Amino acid sequence: MGGVVRSCVQSILKLVNSVIGMVGLAMIMYSLWLIRSWQRNMGHLSFDHSHHHPIPWFIYSILGLGITLCVITCSGHIAADTANGCCLYSYMVFVFLFLMLEAGVAADIFLNHDWEEDFPDDPTGRFDQFKEFVRLNFDICKWIGLSIVCVQGLSLLLAMILKALGPHQYYDSDDEYVPERVPLLKNAVLPPPYVIGDPVYGSKNDAWNIRINDKATR
Repeated sequence: MGGVVRSCVQSILKLVNSVIGMVGLAMIMYSLWLIRSWQRNMGHLSFDHSHHHPIPWFIYSILGLGITLCVITCSGHIAADTANGCCLYSYMVFVFLFLMLEAGVAADIFLNHDWEEDFPDDPTGRFDQFKEFVRLNFDICKWIGLSIVCVQGLSLLLAMILKALGPHQYYDSDDEYVPERVPLLKNAVLPPPYVIGDPVYGSKNDAWNIRINDKATR
């Protein structure tokens, strides 16, 4: 029964973890599109800081967060597949730190009225466009953000459950099952013992008496 529950938890954790991976891939693709747009606007094909251009921190931040989510997804799949304690602990630490980062940013935005001053100026203008998009579609963005946070929290909970269940128990030989078979052997009806040795023959007088009795009966 424990193996069935463990397999179900592993499958659900992989499924939930895949959602986090898809979010990370979407962020990476979005950041690559922003990089391409930034390169076209700047008129060159690469970020060359020797020209003293301002750093597009917003694009780099999106790209870094996407890569981080993909790394967390890979570690989560490894932890879910192996159910190893060390891998599960590492995965839970990564998810917890990411949740704390999200909670810190959300607290700064909702509690600090001048939160825009905490971020540097974005030379690409994408940060301002992102803020405007969030304001115009606040309800949709709110539910998307809450869904992502719930998925991360669920993955953390599933990892804790899988850690409590423990890893799979593999048996290399039948010796592991000896304690379970002992009671069955005790209750079984065993055949009478026998001794291997030379056959035992009766004495000559007994054989003579048997022959006389046989002749008398005839």
